[in-house]
Amino acid sequence: MSETQRLLLVAAAALIDVDGRVLICQRPEGKALAGLWEFPGGKVEAGESPEACLIRELSEELGIEVTEACLAPFVFASHAYEDFHLLMPLYLVRRWSGVVTAKEHAGLAWVKPNRLGDYPMPPADAPLVAWLRDLV
Repeated sequence: MSETQRLLLVAAAALIDVDGRVLICQRPEGKALAGLWEFPGGKVEAGESPEACLIRELSEELGIEVTEACLAPFVFASHAYEDFHLLMPLYLVRRWSGVVTAKEHAGLAWVKPNRLGDYPMPPADAPLVAWLRDLV
């Protein structure tokens, strides 16, 4: 990371359903990396914990409620983009309330971990796939 490159902290979740499938979300048109598939989550705001960020983001993006007790820290990604460095902790989530609904994404897909590689992902998300394949 260069001295001028800012660090961006983004929290992400791997929602896992009873069939062992993982939720991925398609980035909408008009956003950077539009059309690529990612794990739900978002930027951690000033003064916010990664867990609080995920609880907020999962409610805003997917219309579901998650408690902090249901967020299991799993692995993280560290990736240098051209104008910032992304640090992204990934949490496993197996329990939530509500129905998963695409409120901000172009699409949603429940995918078996061994098929996640079939979906084009941003550079920071892609390395997390191998970890999920090995665990789930």
